[in-house]
Amino acid sequence: MVERSNVGSYPPVFRQLNSVGAQPKSYSVDDSQVPVPTVDLECLSLGEACENWGIFRLVNHGIPCTLFTKLQHHAKMLFSLSFESKQALITDPFSYFWGTPALTSSGAALKSASPNMNWLEGLNVPLSQLTQFQPQDPLLHSFRLLLEEYGRHLSRIATTLFQSMAKNLHLDPEQSEPMLEESTGFIRVYRYPPHHSMGGEAWGMIPHTDSSVLSVVNQDQVAGLEIFKDNKWLLVDPIPNTLIVHIGDMMQAISDDGYTSVRHRVRVKKQEERLSICYFVFPAEDSVIHSSKYKPFTYKEFQQQVQKDISTIGYKVGLQRFKV
Repeated sequence: MVERSNVGSYPPVFRQLNSVGAQPKSYSVDDSQVPVPTVDLECLSLGEACENWGIFRLVNHGIPCTLFTKLQHHAKMLFSLSFESKQALITDPFSYFWGTPALTSSGAALKSASPNMNWLEGLNVPLSQLTQFQPQDPLLHSFRLLLEEYGRHLSRIATTLFQSMAKNLHLDPEQSEPMLEESTGFIRVYRYPPHHSMGGEAWGMIPHTDSSVLSVVNQDQVAGLEIFKDNKWLLVDPIPNTLIVHIGDMMQAISDDGYTSVRHRVRVKKQEERLSICYFVFPAEDSVIHSSKYKPFTYKEFQQQVQKDISTIGYKVGLQRFKV
């Protein structure tokens, strides 16, 4: 019988730090709902959202609401397993991680020079390898089937969005095709445990931009995603049955800085868990990105530089490393 628990489901380091008595300090953020642009997949108009925001809310995306519900339920059940059970059950090509969202290409947590810990645990799912995962555990088996279905939807959505963006940017269709490679897509499922005792601030994710072409986020109903806009941090409220799409660094470079890779972070709640299911897709590894703003580079070179920076200086520098 697989053991399920509450506090025991969190990584030990979170349990230990949460047992410290001091209350976290408060910090300022505009808690009003951000008027993130809404984009209808059935009637695409992407200009303002991509150019001025780098983020938008997607509606009419064609994903059944029942699939959202099942995915969230299975993810919560999986994370509620004891820490030791998750370590034992989640095996290659899946990977289980905590304390950092920065992973190596194999899905292992990347050792960082930063002393700061991200208050999260997660599951990494490379979609191209999903059929290799044949778990005996019924919960994991059901979750894999749901992820396969969800991955097909997200691939369709990302391709539709990218083709529209490429057309808006007047990109050559033949040259832009390898800039979004379906086989690079992966899903990360994140749980942000409550943080109610440790002194100081705790962040689910520190401020960053995504390295992807596009990132597609399915949030539960606990708020926590914040974006940096007009020199202040603003909270993006969750709305049921919608998706949040982020422009990533690769799309910013492909667009010659016409589109903006949105800077964002995740804050944790004192008493509530938060769950998000995120899809990321990238260019083909060896496809060269040409831009008047940056030196020619491949995504593979970009990824290697990001991992080197995190390992040596503790944070991602990103596109600035490739500026002309």
